[in-house]
Amino acid sequence: MSEHEIPQADLDVVAAQLGREPRGVLAIAYRAPDGTPGVVKTAPRLPDGTPFPTLYYLTDPRLTAEASRQESAGVMREMTERLTRDAALAANYREAHESYLAERNAIESLGTDFTGGGMPDRVKCLHVLMAHALAKGPGVNLLGDESVALAADHGLRGTAIPADWPQYVAPDATGDAE
Repeated sequence: MSEHEIPQADLDVVAAQLGREPRGVLAIAYRAPDGTPGVVKTAPRLPDGTPFPTLYYLTDPRLTAEASRQESAGVMREMTERLTRDAALAANYREAHESYLAERNAIESLGTDFTGGGMPDRVKCLHVLMAHALAKGPGVNLLGDESVALAADHGLRGTAIPADWPQYVAPDATGDAE
């Protein structure tokens, strides 16, 4: 099955998750341990021609609720502050942005360097970062990985997040992981 041949059953699940028909889905980019779609890979341009720069889109309601909970708890502000103090973290975040942009541009360039989530300079949307981390696996987007680890520690490990996802390590006062 090619990337563009998504089983109708998966599209039906995603539609139920979103409460609307999914648009521009290229692939199921991540499945929860129970097999449920959790992240879709979306075309850079929707079928009606609308630009859609969000390559990876979080669909699992358990994950979207947790990303919203983290955003409400101030996680994005703390992560953005750490980007200003932790050069290695900032470098990883820029690399994650460049990788995301290159992958999207390989499908279709939108003529913009906007990727989503606030990359590469700030943290604006944990839904995007969590989706990117789950789609690509640990190590590509460290702030996304951290958000997923926080979600795992908030009751989603083994259900919406793999049981073997790396544990959350709280940063110390300098911004470095302890």
